[in-house]
Amino acid sequence: MPSPLSPPSSAPFAPGTIANPLRRNIAIVAHVDHGKTTLVDALLHQSGTFRANERVAERAMDSNELERERGITILAKNTAVHYRDFLINIVDTPGHADFGGEVERTLSMVDGVMLLVDASEGPLPQTRFVLRKALERRLHTIVVINKIDRPDARPQEVLNEIYDLYIDLDAGEEQLGFPVLYSNAKLGTATAEQHGRGADLRPLFEAIVQHIPPPRGNPDAPLQLLVANLDASDYLGRIAIGRIFNGRVRVGDPVAVCKLDAAVQQTKVTRLYAFEGLKRIEIAEAAAGDIVCLAGIEDITIGETIADAEHQKAIPPAALDEPTVSMIFGVNTSPMAGRDGQFVTSRQIKDRLDRELLGNVSIRLEPTDSPEQVKVVGRGELQLSILIEMMRREGFELQVSRPDIVTKRLGDQIVEPVEELVIDVPEEHQGVVIAQVGERRGALTRMVNNGSGRVRLEFRIPARGLIGFRSQFMTDTKGTGMMNHIFASWEGWHGAIPSRKNGALVADRPGPATAYAISNLQERGEIFIDPGVQVYEGMIVGENARPSDMDVNITKEKKQTNMRASTADEAIRLIPPRRLGLEQAIEFINDDELVEVTPSTIRLRKRVLAQNIRPRREQAG
Repeated sequence: MPSPLSPPSSAPFAPGTIANPLRRNIAIVAHVDHGKTTLVDALLHQSGTFRANERVAERAMDSNELERERGITILAKNTAVHYRDFLINIVDTPGHADFGGEVERTLSMVDGVMLLVDASEGPLPQTRFVLRKALERRLHTIVVINKIDRPDARPQEVLNEIYDLYIDLDAGEEQLGFPVLYSNAKLGTATAEQHGRGADLRPLFEAIVQHIPPPRGNPDAPLQLLVANLDASDYLGRIAIGRIFNGRVRVGDPVAVCKLDAAVQQTKVTRLYAFEGLKRIEIAEAAAGDIVCLAGIEDITIGETIADAEHQKAIPPAALDEPTVSMIFGVNTSPMAGRDGQFVTSRQIKDRLDRELLGNVSIRLEPTDSPEQVKVVGRGELQLSILIEMMRREGFELQVSRPDIVTKRLGDQIVEPVEELVIDVPEEHQGVVIAQVGERRGALTRMVNNGSGRVRLEFRIPARGLIGFRSQFMTDTKGTGMMNHIFASWEGWHGAIPSRKNGALVADRPGPATAYAISNLQERGEIFIDPGVQVYEGMIVGENARPSDMDVNITKEKKQTNMRASTADEAIRLIPPRRLGLEQAIEFINDDELVEVTPSTIRLRKRVLAQNIRPRREQAG
């Protein structure tokens, strides 16, 4: 029997199972910064999607403001390109493990995966994660080794690592017959020859058409459409995005929504859209194999099935990995609360988090003892910090706790999440990194030295050990290290892990910070604020050089007298403050501290502001 990866014309599909021979549905998956969105740009340009004189932003698929700033994909997005007579639906997926929920959803819409791997870095943890999900769904894969123009590119070794990864993930013999292409996404070229120079992306288009099977389904069966994504419009309301597995849908058709709680809601299709490049175009009808958008269905959520009004048969939703990190989101209770936020009440914060649940299946909300706080459980620190950043840009004020890990009980044992950590550092820093990870209960499982002056270290480490580790790691490696991690398994409790070693410098009274006070406190530790910044009692203004917390008067002014002194005319020399971004602030705080987030400011504070009733942090050792 021919391999399922051979061209569709010879593939063993029964005639009735192919929904549309001129459709291809494919997802692009890769690790962060391996070039997915850049490659989609090139596919859009070379397919003739844009006019010759049309101005198009670089990384056109990263439409979210935060995505463009950070250079990472956060939300999965759809596009479609034409090649010869074929319509190729492409889904651009996030590359960071914290947004894995987006990847899991989108794989339910496609028949194949384009696995993009950096020609120098090779497969990384997220590559393993998405490939495992694709192989479990028996999806066909095309491997593209990107950035072959890098001076440190090593395509043959990377290809061997990819084969090892497939074998490690128990890929079947037919799944190991994937085609391999070598590309330079920036120049928009691809070739099947390892040392060849491609002219354009035609070899990639051909590989998609030949090796990704056409969608299966029966256009004449009752309608079944699985909702994999949501969008919203001020004019159309909620928009459900999904793939039609069976049947047809037309504008005006009565349909039934099979809810996740087994209830059935009768409704009608008011608008129907398909993807065309970066735009949505209105269509009158769609059939099995198409990826479409339906508007006008209220309260629809991800994982629900839009079915025929009479034959209400739901499709089982995709199983998602469990979230492993939690944070407490609460109302801002600092003395400066409500000064620059538009939404400050617990009801407004809870409503916003409820809206987030509609489109983000990988987080969940849990109640707390206080009505002013809610526990948000997600995949990782980055996912939750992105949510906080989006909320502050929308005008919300809130305070958040230090991230904590989620534990669960298996039998008599409490188990915690353990991560697979991959670190790439210059050789001279490997000793300090191994020591730091060891302190956090990490165990070295593999070390690879490619002779390029850099070493790849692989560890298994409790997820708790990674909280607050990134900033320490960047300091120890002088910004030259790269770290990636992904959930590996649930294991027994690994024991206590030390928190931040140094104490905090805490303001003991309200007022504006003065240059005179800061200059006197510089020798005590690192300062976080500039002169003139308003502080309040209990606000953290710096990091102490010692393990204990210290209450300081950062508003102290120089006394003016008519006595002259030899030091009177000495200029004050201030060291520039260490400014903490949102992620650094969340990593820095201890359990007795909070991060206050407003649209214009990020402040660190103690949970108990009053100095006289705050529990003292004892000096270690």
